[in-house]
Amino acid sequence: MDYIIAPLISEKSMADAAKSKFTFKVLKNADKNSIKKEIERKFKVNVIGVSTVTTKGRTQRTGTRRVEVKKSALKKAIVTLKTGQKIALFDIGA
Repeated sequence: MDYIIAPLISEKSMADAAKSKFTFKVLKNADKNSIKKEIERKFKVNVIGVSTVTTKGRTQRTGTRRVEVKKSALKKAIVTLKTGQKIALFDIGA
């Protein structure tokens, strides 16, 4: 089963990528062990640790009419790799 939905690309995640930490959006029922196995299988790297963060969904008011928009809940996995290893998705080619 695929637990990884997509990589999360932001200023913070790109700064962490320089430190061998990579951030992914994962399914809510994914546990750390299954995330580790899938990252190692997909990207052929050695995972040292996995941290997960679950954020609550929230409402946000937007536009001139102050329409409320529901932001969905999200689970992130921050994966630490062995020193010197990279994931090509996070390479900016500088």
